[in-house]
Amino acid sequence: MANIIVFAILAVVILGSAILCVTTKRIMRAATFLLFVLFGVAGLYFLLGYTYLGAAQISVYAGGITMVYIFAIQLVNKRALQGLVEHVKGSRIIFGALVTLAGLATVVVVFLKNQFINNFAKLPDVEVNVETIGNQLVGADKYGYVLPFEFISVFLLACIIGGIVISRKD
Repeated sequence: MANIIVFAILAVVILGSAILCVTTKRIMRAATFLLFVLFGVAGLYFLLGYTYLGAAQISVYAGGITMVYIFAIQLVNKRALQGLVEHVKGSRIIFGALVTLAGLATVVVVFLKNQFINNFAKLPDVEVNVETIGNQLVGADKYGYVLPFEFISVFLLACIIGGIVISRKD
């Protein structure tokens, strides 16, 4: 019962912070809300008993958010960081709601078409250890994820270089 209560609290923190992260116009607030989302996800890992993944989530992504803070301070002028008033237009809210509903409809159609819920109910109740997850994440076989990780690292490197280029105006 305690696990369900902790999960509910973490879910509320994650969802609330994610919504606030994408709706705010201030970059420092968005980065702070993103930090809360990542800490909530780390809390879910700890709740599941994956202490290594939780610690990695905190160390890697908290460090990443620190970098976001540094780039935000360097790239955005002081006046934009200290914006006095946030204005939310009704048209943006309506557009965001429509995009969200379209995304939700897409997810529901995919779930129903591929019968994910029925297939999930048929899965055997087997515990998967962290070693198996780690081998799959860095494996190069058919279902390995090492290639997507490499693409992501190159993409993040390009983003960092782009941020440096933008910050150097001369």
